[in-house]
Amino acid sequence: MSRLPVKTKRHFPSTSNGSDNDQDMVPAQKKVRTDTEPVKPQAASTIVGSRRPVVAARKAAVSKPTRGTEAATVCAGPSKRIVKPSVASAASARGGNVKQPVASTSAKAGVTKRHAWDLKGKVSDMEGKISNYKTKIKSANQENEVLKETMLQNQTEVSELKKQLESQRRQISEYEQELQALSGVQDQLEKVSGEKSTIQNELSHLQDKYKVMETLLKSQETELQTLQVKLSVQESTLTRVQETLRDTEEEVRSLRERVAEQKDELHAREMERRQLHNTIQELKGNIRVFCRVRPLLDGGPSKHIQLPASDDKTITLAKTEESHTGKTADTQKNYNFSFDRVFGPMASQQEIFEEISLLVQSVLDGYNVCCFAYGQTGSGKTYTMVGNEFDETRGVIPRAVQQIFRASEKLGTQGWEFTFTASFVEIYNETLRDLLYTGKAKNRPEHEIRKSSTNEVTITNLTYEHVSTEDQVLGLIALANENRSTAQTSQNDLSSRSHSVFQLDIEGVNAGRDIKCKSTLCLVDLAGSERMLKSQSQGERFKEMTAINGSLSNLGIVINALANKENYIPYRNSKLTYLLQGVLGGNSKTLMFVNIAPEPDSFKETLNSLRFASKVNDCVIGTASANRK
Repeated sequence: MSRLPVKTKRHFPSTSNGSDNDQDMVPAQKKVRTDTEPVKPQAASTIVGSRRPVVAARKAAVSKPTRGTEAATVCAGPSKRIVKPSVASAASARGGNVKQPVASTSAKAGVTKRHAWDLKGKVSDMEGKISNYKTKIKSANQENEVLKETMLQNQTEVSELKKQLESQRRQISEYEQELQALSGVQDQLEKVSGEKSTIQNELSHLQDKYKVMETLLKSQETELQTLQVKLSVQESTLTRVQETLRDTEEEVRSLRERVAEQKDELHAREMERRQLHNTIQELKGNIRVFCRVRPLLDGGPSKHIQLPASDDKTITLAKTEESHTGKTADTQKNYNFSFDRVFGPMASQQEIFEEISLLVQSVLDGYNVCCFAYGQTGSGKTYTMVGNEFDETRGVIPRAVQQIFRASEKLGTQGWEFTFTASFVEIYNETLRDLLYTGKAKNRPEHEIRKSSTNEVTITNLTYEHVSTEDQVLGLIALANENRSTAQTSQNDLSSRSHSVFQLDIEGVNAGRDIKCKSTLCLVDLAGSERMLKSQSQGERFKEMTAINGSLSNLGIVINALANKENYIPYRNSKLTYLLQGVLGGNSKTLMFVNIAPEPDSFKETLNSLRFASKVNDCVIGTASANRK
């Protein structure tokens, strides 16, 4: 048997198991046959160690890098003249117990060659060689296994040494970097020594602070203990409060039930109040008439108008007639009129509105309400209905709007929600004009009065503004006043030349009670009636006067027809009566202001106005009903 050479660069010392002293392993000597055949190269010796190399060998490996050990390859085959060292010698070097193989007869010195005819002897020799080879093969296999284990150990050690080498290289690199970083340590040390004294002073200061903080900590610990005691007290108090809270919640539930019952009772009483309120308004008359006397411009009393101090419902016109013969004294003729309320020259705007505030309240109850002012030019109709910008002199329209919005807020707490839609139109020379129109005059649309299947009167192409606050409505009123047609006449420097109609549509919903209501507030400022001889109108003013007198005459005709309960009521004779037909003869509560002038030269116009108002007061149009679902 023969082996290929095992290459190695290093020799590792090893100690045998049977010796007390550590000795270096010596490779076994090879035996060479003395045959004349050429000798093959001697295989490299294999160093097998039973233990890892000593520390000195490792240090030598670190200082002088070596190549890695190559793998040993062992193969078996017939050997001619080179005899390998026995496995026993290698095993003895490792301290193993391996039997020595029996030496072949061919290896002994002085053995002669057999004759060619001695075949039996040659066969015997060959059998001996075969036995010897088998023993060698077995020994070589065992040695091969040992070498493989040794090779694995060597490879592991080499890997570890490589790792150690790399680690040491990294350490050396780190040390070199640290050495470079420590080159300025001396300067830093001097600087640090200077800072040391500063730090010592700070340390002393901090020690003093520490003592103070320690004292503070003790006080806080004492305070903490006190707070813990208080916390326990508070916890017990919290327990009592929670028990009280549970009792309170039960009480709140009972109170809520009671509130619900009171809401139901309040709703029932509110409905009863509305019914009684509207019953009172119905008892006062379907069309109520108020008379208001304008004060004289010079502030003095009027001689031909008499207002009894004890009666606020009557007014008397006194006229002195001269005797035609001159033999008798002058006679005085009195004209007595009675209305729902008569206001003298000193009556304020607030006093006027307080009398009609209950009527305005009916709008939120679902009733249609109309209020219009009638009288000659300059009698104070516009002042009564619109007034001035100041609170004390504001008229019926802004005060009514204020009352409606404030009352709707109060009703909101009872579950009511209201929506408001405002419009403002004027009738000028029998033509409808939108007072809230803000476009160009040449693009102003035409308007027509239409009556729906539900007898609701509407106007085409009219501006309807959704409003939610009082200020929005007041802004619309100011815009309408700017757009209204006015002109100077002989009786009034700023005379209204048209009838203006302000309309506020209201829709209310109470979802909790499943109640809905719909109503309309209509406030009308009529143009003043005039006599041609007195007004001396010409041209455009004469045309305006004719249209105004014509519409007021048709209003009188309608009132007479209603008072006489005629079958046919001529509403379509004028735009004014056609627009107000739902107010005059429909489901509405109506109030008329008759305004009169106190000047003596206005006696005839005042008498005609009072006579017309008296007819209106006697008119019965039926009982109004609420528009509720």
